[in-house]
Amino acid sequence: MNLDFSQIVPWIPFMLEGIWVTLKFVSVCIVVGFFLGTLLALCKIANIRILKAIADVYTSIFRGTPLILQLMIIYFAIPQLTGYDISPFLSAIAAFGLNSAAYVSEIIRAGIQAVDKGQTEAAEALGVPYKPMMLQIILPQALKNILPALMNEFITLTKESAIVSTIGYLDLMRRAQVVGSELYRQFEPLLFAGLIYWVMVYVLTQAGKVVERRLQYND
Repeated sequence: MNLDFSQIVPWIPFMLEGIWVTLKFVSVCIVVGFFLGTLLALCKIANIRILKAIADVYTSIFRGTPLILQLMIIYFAIPQLTGYDISPFLSAIAAFGLNSAAYVSEIIRAGIQAVDKGQTEAAEALGVPYKPMMLQIILPQALKNILPALMNEFITLTKESAIVSTIGYLDLMRRAQVVGSELYRQFEPLLFAGLIYWVMVYVLTQAGKVVERRLQYND
């Protein structure tokens, strides 16, 4: 086996910078996906047909097409139509945030519908308006039930973030490719990047378990 990890040692700081670059855009995507997904979920359970139809069509499109295709359309195709270039960072946020929202909306919708209907009936009987009822009574209970599914979505988003390397965004994956091209050795930098991704996912998994245990303890 022709392996020599000593050659990537000088490049380790360069690759480690990719962790913060990756986490920066992934964190923004998680926030965008969560809030947009919550809004879509509320539209899906609303009694207004047009809102429900829009949310269903949105979910169908973003769940039914590959994420890399959505990224390519935003980064390459939209500038062709508008004449304005979109930076890799904004393209990544738009593609991953919009895609994540589609999946998060289904998770939250299922969580809301799993809450005992008696909670809604009791709130309506007390004259609680719809918006405060959802924000203060229903959603907090739903979030406790769907936390594992949400954490799984965020972990998946972190792993799939490597796709942004295809548009030149200098995330962890792209930096590993750069090092491989400079050294004419691909295995060592890619293996090192894989180890870092594994550590990030492991930390997220453990953090999710801690939050889940605290929520159960508070119950």
